[in-house]
Parts: sequence; structure tokens; C-alpha cells
Amino acid sequence: MVRGSRGTVKENSSSSNYITGFDGLRAIGVLLVIFYHINPELFPGGYFGVPIFMVISGYLITCSLMREVRQKGKIDYRSFFSRRAKRLYPALVTMLFATSSYILLFQRNLLDKLWQIVLSNLTYLYNWWQIFNGQSYFERFADNESPFTHLWTLSIEGQFYLIWPFVFFLLYKFVKSNQKRSRIVLVLALISAFEMAVLYSPANINRVYYGTDTRSVSILLGCALAFVWPVSRLNRHLNRESRILIDSCGGISALVMLIMIFTVRDQSSGLYRYGMLIFSAFATILIAAVSHPGGSFNRILTNPIFSFIGKISYGIYIYQFPVMIFFENKVKLISKHPIIYPVIEIIIIIGISTFSYYFIEQYFAKVTWSSLKDDFKQIFELKNKPQSKIGMMALVPILILGLSSNVLSVFAKGQNPNDTPLARKIKANTKLQKAHNKLAEKKALIANKESRKLEKNKSLSRSFSKSQHKKYEVLAKKHPVNQEYEKYGLTQFELQMGQHIGLTAIGDSVMVDGQPVLTKIFPKIVIDAVVSRQASELPDLLKQKADQGIIADTIVIGLGTNGILTPNIIDETMKIATTQRDVFWITDHVPTRSWQDSNNAVLVQESHKYNNMHIIEWHKFVNSHNEWLYADLTHPNQEGSVQYGTFIAKNILKTLEKK
Repeated sequence: MVRGSRGTVKENSSSSNYITGFDGLRAIGVLLVIFYHINPELFPGGYFGVPIFMVISGYLITCSLMREVRQKGKIDYRSFFSRRAKRLYPALVTMLFATSSYILLFQRNLLDKLWQIVLSNLTYLYNWWQIFNGQSYFERFADNESPFTHLWTLSIEGQFYLIWPFVFFLLYKFVKSNQKRSRIVLVLALISAFEMAVLYSPANINRVYYGTDTRSVSILLGCALAFVWPVSRLNRHLNRESRILIDSCGGISALVMLIMIFTVRDQSSGLYRYGMLIFSAFATILIAAVSHPGGSFNRILTNPIFSFIGKISYGIYIYQFPVMIFFENKVKLISKHPIIYPVIEIIIIIGISTFSYYFIEQYFAKVTWSSLKDDFKQIFELKNKPQSKIGMMALVPILILGLSSNVLSVFAKGQNPNDTPLARKIKANTKLQKAHNKLAEKKALIANKESRKLEKNKSLSRSFSKSQHKKYEVLAKKHPVNQEYEKYGLTQFELQMGQHIGLTAIGDSVMVDGQPVLTKIFPKIVIDAVVSRQASELPDLLKQKADQGIIADTIVIGLGTNGILTPNIIDETMKIATTQRDVFWITDHVPTRSWQDSNNAVLVQESHKYNNMHIIEWHKFVNSHNEWLYADLTHPNQEGSVQYGTFIAKNILKTLEKK
């Protein structure tokens, strides 16, 4: 602990020890989360706002319990749980029932399992419900995306509030010094981080992302800090050296956190193996700097804007997803106005959160059970209590409609997102892809070896190319193939050519969707396409295939549906492909996501740097043909799959034919 200028540590006279800088941290944390949900390509690590909240919670609750034990000699569990419930429950219940009411009135396709979601949130078990009933990938591109997904963190904090006072009591009873208590809690935090690293699986991150045991690391680090750095015992007066030390530690921590926020993506394996621990550790150091009354960070983070956002941050957090989901369901083409629409969403979120803070949270923070009953009875007569009247008048219809929607949801038969036509089609195509690749990969390995031999002998390569050209002409006349695709603009010569060309294709669910047509036109193609694949995975994946010797002379890439595509990803990919291979990039068509246009702009811009990089303008081709797409406006339907496959084939074959 840093000592004061006189060499002592004095307890502050203030009983509340309210740290205004924490409002600033809360404001930053909740804004990061919102920006991450709105624009993950600009704020790839915005989800780190959640660990900031968790460290603050662990720190403040532990400081509060320490102060209570010091003043009263015991913990008043009833009072503790009552304070927490009055602080958290009213806004949560209002949000759950208000969202349920909207679902009942305007979006009944979300009624399925609604009562389970609401009940698990009210009992603070929603994170585990998420693990066992996790949101399907297909919900992200349909009208079934849950407006409650983000509430997992409230369940973890709720479980912490229920369990931690008892753990704290045991530590105080059986461990005699705060330093030892802090070490024990620190060990528990490291165990949590270790468990996250061990249980991490790229195939399904729900277990480590939502698990109480794996996400407790952040809260426990805050608890450990409180034992050795309690705000009530930090001296306001510091000597120059101590102040510089605290500010330097806070500054370095803030810088590291900022770098991670802009560089560490949610699909990165490093995030779960060590990244979450590292970020939480630096967040803990920053919180130590902010909490010290003699440091500069508390003052830096204290201003009217941060103070206001920090106060309503709880409401902002719980209402963000319902607003975004419902808004984007009504206004589907988000990519047309990637700035205006998010600004509108933020304004709506702040407006609802402000109302919630002043008329729900503040009202219930002061109310008692008896006064609540009186206010309910006199709902239309509260002339001298405008706050109570407005709050109650808003709450009553919300509760009635919300309760009705939850009762109806018990009998609702919602469509399983894994059993939609799109989901069934992608599952079937994935099986076909695996079966096709077993044979195609073996042939590709042999063909690639032959291709390398031809590269070494240019004259032989030219003569081989001429003989192949004549062969295609003969076959086109005598043995026509895939004639059903001629009406899509493919000549019989090109279709014959496609039968003999080896390709390596890497993509996401959109490519899986169009896989059957591609494999029919290009029997020698090897397609590696999976749902939810991020473009950031591409360089490593291509490098792995290069090491195995199974990359064809022609590469087709269809990525970007699920997130940002950066120039660095393209540069790394083109370097691995080398100038000896033609690389075809398919533009993204995902109008419900803000990154569509930026991804396509990056592709066009980067194509000017490489002679062997070719752009297939799928977005421009399909943009005026929604009838070719499923309701998500992203994945091709039956007719769209044929259009997708033939359009890509036509672009590839016409380019290669000219060579």
C-alpha cells in the first residue's frame, strides 16, 4: 500500500467513499460494449467492457463488506441482499417484461422458450441456460436472434452477490490477515483463468464465454485488490514519488487495455488461453489507480458526461440488445446507412435508460414494501409524487403484457433455428462437402505435383496448355456436360474446362450454401467452407494447406459474412498464395451488417496491388435480386445457389480462358 506524505495511511472520514472516477470507467465500459455490438470491425475488443464492470463489482462489494465488518463486527446478510435486489431487480424485471411485451405485440416468433429465458434471468441462472441452450449460428441471420443474449453477465454477477458474502465471512473467520486473504482469492482467480484455457474449444466457445467458473477471474481479481487496497484506507495526501508511481501504473495499464481493445478479436484462441486474464489484470491495476484519492485518474475520469453515462450504465447495458435487435429487424438494410442507423439506436438506448434510471431505479431504491403497496393502490392519485406516479403507470401495463407473453410462450411452438430450410440445406451440403473432399484432396495432391513439374518446364507447360484447349473443344462438341447451366451464360467449352481444373476454395456458410453447383461444375474442386468462419482465420488456414501440398493453382475465397476483412489479412493471404496462383475473391453480400461495404471496398482497393488477384462481384450481381435469397438477405436459396455457383464459375473460367 502506498503511504502518505507523513508515512501513514489514514482512513477517510467519509463513510460512503464514493469514487466518482468509477462512473467514468463504467461509462467507458458500457460504451465499448455498445460500439462492439454496433461495429465490431472498429472495436473488435469492445467486449472487454464486461471484464471492466466485473473487476469494479468485485472491488466495490468486497470494500463494502470489509467496511461493514469493521464497523459492525458482522455481515447483515438480509440487508446486503435487500440492497442488491433493490438496486438490480426493478430495472431487470422491467426490461424483461417490457421486451416480452414487445415480443407479444410485434415479434411473436420469439415467444418460443421466452418463459424459460425470463425465469432463468430472474433466478440469475441465464448464463448456464445459454450454455445448454445456446443461440444457434442461424439465429444471427434470421428474425430469431434473441434480445436477451447479453444478460449472461448479470447472472454471473448475481451468483457472485449470493455466494461471495459467505465466502468472505469464511475468509475473515479463518484467515487472519488481508494479505493472506488476497493471496487466496488471487489463487482462485488464477484457477478460473486456467480453467478457461483448458476448457476452450474453437468449435464451441459458449462454455468458457458464459461459464461462471471461467469468467469469475475478473470479479475475483477485483476482490483480491480490495483486501490490500481498500478505498477507505487510502490516504488522500501523497508525496510526489508515490503519485508518479500510481499514475504511471494506471497509464501503462490503460495503454495496454486500449491496445487489446483494438487488436484482440472475440474468435482469437489467445483471448481464452491468456488474453482475458491479462486484460483483467491490467484493468485491476487501472482500478487501483482510479480508486486512490491521491492519484490523478479519479480526477481525469470525473466529468459531467461520464458521470451521467456511468449512472445510467446499468440501464444502457440491459436495454442495448433489445433496441438493436428490434430496430434492425424493422430496418434490415443497415449497410445502407452505417452511421445514421447506429446513432439512432444509441439515442433510443440512452433515452430508455434515462427513463429507467429516474423513474424505475431511483424510485425502487427509496421505496419500502409498505409504501409500494400504497403507491400501487393510489396509482392515479399520486399528485405529490410525480416520480412514483410515472413509474407505476409505466410498470403496470408492462407487467400485465409481459406476464401474458410469458404465459403464452409456455404453449408457443417456435421454429427451431437449426431446423429451418436454410439450416437443413447447409447441414446437408456440409456432409456432401466432406464426402466430396475425401476423393478430391487425393487427386489434388497428385495434380499439384504434376503442375509443379510443368512450371519448371515452360515450353512443356505451353504445349500442354494448347493440347488441353483442343481437348476441351473436341469434348464440347462430342460429349457436352452440365447443359442446364448454359442458360446462365456458361459456354460448353467453359463447362468442359471446368471439369478438368483443380481449385482450392475457402469460405463460410454462404459458400457451403452454394457448394453443390460448384462441385458439379468443378469436380476437382476442394472446398473448405464452414459456418461462422471469420476472415481472420484465412492466412493460417491457407498456410496449413500449403504445408500439406494441397493448394491448387486457382484459389477461390468467400469470406467476410461474419466480420471484418482487413488489408493485412489479404496481404498475408496473397503472400502465401504466391504470384504463381490466381486468387479469386468473392465480394460480400450481407446488407444486414455494417461491415459489408467496407469489406468490399477493401477487396477492390487491394486488388490493384496484385496482378493475380481477381474480384468476383457477387454483391453487385445479387443486390437487386432478393428473390434469390432466404429471408436473412444473405444466404442464397435454391435458385440463388445456382446463380451463385454459375456466376462464380463464369468469372473464374472466363479469366483462366484468356491465359
